[in-house]
Amino acid sequence: MKLFVPQISPSFGGWLGGGLFFRTIVALLLPVGFDEVYYYLYSRHLAWSYFDHPLMVGLTTGLGWWTTGLILPLTLRVGALGLYTLSLGLLYLTARHLFDEKTGMLALAIGSLSPILWIAFGVLTSPDNGLIFFWTLTLLLAAWEFIPHRFSSTSSLSTANYQPSYRIALIGLTVGLACLSKYHGFVLGAGLLGFCLTSRRSRRALTSPWLAIAVLLFGLTLLPLWVWNGQNEWFSFRFHLFMRFEGDGMPNPYRVLDALGTWLLGMVYLFPAIGVPLWWSTGQSLLLHIQTWLQPPLTGGEWVARDRLALILWLSLPIAVGFTLLGGKQAIFPAWPAPGFWGLTLLLAHSVTRWRVVIVRRWLWGTGLFLGTLVLVALLHLSVGLLQKPGNFSLLGGWVPVAQDGSTALLDVGQLRSRFAQTPELQQALANSDFIFTDEFYLSGYVDMALHPLTPQPITCFSQDPRGFAFWDESTTWLGQTALYVTLQSLHGDRDALVAEFQPYFQTLEPMAEVPLTRGGTVTDTVLVYQASDMQQVYEYPYP
Repeated sequence: MKLFVPQISPSFGGWLGGGLFFRTIVALLLPVGFDEVYYYLYSRHLAWSYFDHPLMVGLTTGLGWWTTGLILPLTLRVGALGLYTLSLGLLYLTARHLFDEKTGMLALAIGSLSPILWIAFGVLTSPDNGLIFFWTLTLLLAAWEFIPHRFSSTSSLSTANYQPSYRIALIGLTVGLACLSKYHGFVLGAGLLGFCLTSRRSRRALTSPWLAIAVLLFGLTLLPLWVWNGQNEWFSFRFHLFMRFEGDGMPNPYRVLDALGTWLLGMVYLFPAIGVPLWWSTGQSLLLHIQTWLQPPLTGGEWVARDRLALILWLSLPIAVGFTLLGGKQAIFPAWPAPGFWGLTLLLAHSVTRWRVVIVRRWLWGTGLFLGTLVLVALLHLSVGLLQKPGNFSLLGGWVPVAQDGSTALLDVGQLRSRFAQTPELQQALANSDFIFTDEFYLSGYVDMALHPLTPQPITCFSQDPRGFAFWDESTTWLGQTALYVTLQSLHGDRDALVAEFQPYFQTLEPMAEVPLTRGGTVTDTVLVYQASDMQQVYEYPYP
């Protein structure tokens, strides 16, 4: 039998290369976010796992600056840029296997255009970088294992003809690596189990010896997670399953309107021109899948089409719908349901293959041009204050007063590093200090990024929301030592209260310097630096 090998479209390299180039420009110019500087600290404090995430994000964040020696926004995002490019390639292969070449190219295009996908997975360093790579690899392996290729012989489409293969063991490994990236990976594993239980043909995999190997590989892959949590009272699981929902101790009623608002925001993050048809095609596919269950026994081709839809829906809907519904109970992060959107792009891409060519071109070009313009304006505002009021580069005088511009909270680490390097007094203070501390966990990340090339002193955080610092803490070794306390004026309305909070921990705590931070020639915040001498007592964290 002649093996059919579909050719890769010339546009494949254009979408991958063009998308990577565009995302690299964004990664170069976009200031580092709060979560990103915190994950940078993971790469400073390598461990088997962390307070709120498994270990993979520390490795992917550190990859760029470990290899280059440069601590810059771009080097922190090297892992994100590379893994997302590979993930897009895997998504294309999956769509091509399940449907056809045209669907593969459209899935690649949608993944390259939808903001929540390429920003959350392909620009910002985050646990989602590793998660979406191993998620897509799992989906591809499952497609190869459970869904016969459309060019397979008619006899191979028989439900009795399926023989479980070594790919099941590989799926156990890739699901484990997804879990080692982010806890969402457990939902991926549950979705695969649901698919196999509801598919007559694929159910045979659950009694295969390959499943035992898959379970073994899954457990071994997660050893770092088990070891760290076992040593730390299973803190990560307690945090995600209970602590983050405790709030102020008062019952939090479910609000349907909040869930609806979460769904609408998801549309915005996807971009409405993509979000609306994505949910429409998902609804149609779900209805079609339900209809096939109500029909008499299916022919080979019909059950293949049903299992194809089932695989995508089982691996996508639980997380897309689940986290959207969770929005009725508490605020969720935009990236939480995004892995589900990622899988549903396959259904949208296949649906779009039935559109007229001219409509598809206008849709892709219009979406790309609009989003590209929007991203350009946003980058110019974040870097030079295009829309702020006042500012040297403000467009038409600006619209957003600096005091009301939340984007100023994203600090320019290069500017902060330069200000410290050009101030002899601060340089001497760094040399005379044993450690540095801030009062916000994310601020410690910004300060570490800015100052590490200038000083080897460790940086910590004294706060009742310390995140990983509660586990990295070395304050018992700092008793009797001198520190620099670095904070932001915007975080404190009363400087006397600021001093009073930490005065009991040191013999003296004196103001030393003020460092203005500017954007477009306008001061956006001021870094306050205090000299703290002779630490008297250990700072008490609320956990572990």
